[in-house]
Amino acid sequence: MDDLLQWAAPLMAPLFTLWGSPVSRAEGLGVLLSLAMVACNMRVHPAAWPLAITSSLLYALLFASAKLYGEAGLQLFFVAMAAWGWWSWLRGTDAQGSPWRVHRLSPRQRGLALLATLLAWPALAGLLMHATDSNTPWLDALPTVGSIVGTVLLARKAIDNWPTWVAVNLVSIALFLSKGLWLTTALYAVFALLALAGWRAWLALERDDGHALA
Repeated sequence: MDDLLQWAAPLMAPLFTLWGSPVSRAEGLGVLLSLAMVACNMRVHPAAWPLAITSSLLYALLFASAKLYGEAGLQLFFVAMAAWGWWSWLRGTDAQGSPWRVHRLSPRQRGLALLATLLAWPALAGLLMHATDSNTPWLDALPTVGSIVGTVLLARKAIDNWPTWVAVNLVSIALFLSKGLWLTTALYAVFALLALAGWRAWLALERDDGHALA
């Protein structure tokens, strides 16, 4: 890990200072790419996925340098998930063999998603406590698990991904505040608002029979 961070040192160099904390090049570029990604997600545009891959790699470096190992590992998971999500939006089909369209989960599916989150949260927190030197294992683990669930739902074009992201972003704000990552904290506050807007936009898409805006 130290060798990787040393190799990525130019990306971790300060770009400017915000409220007394340095903002690295990786963080600044990650913010811009992440905002573009969310904008594409709201319009159900597949360009969101390559943007997600690039921004996730940048944030993996940023979080590893801040000892947020759960979040860093999550970004690498996002890279793999983004490749799958990209394929799913372009070539994937549902159980009936039709291309995925914007839809809602059934009550049973929502319950399973919530149960998976509640079971995985303490399991990941325990792993972080025993396998890393993380000093925020529970606060790190919760948005990590929630983000995994949200990404799966997004790849399947389930409207329920948006309320999931609202919750994830609110918890993430508290996590990043504790680490002094001010620009990323501001980004996740914007993400929370965009998730609410995305929720509304996808509800409109569902009323229009799941067709994308673009």
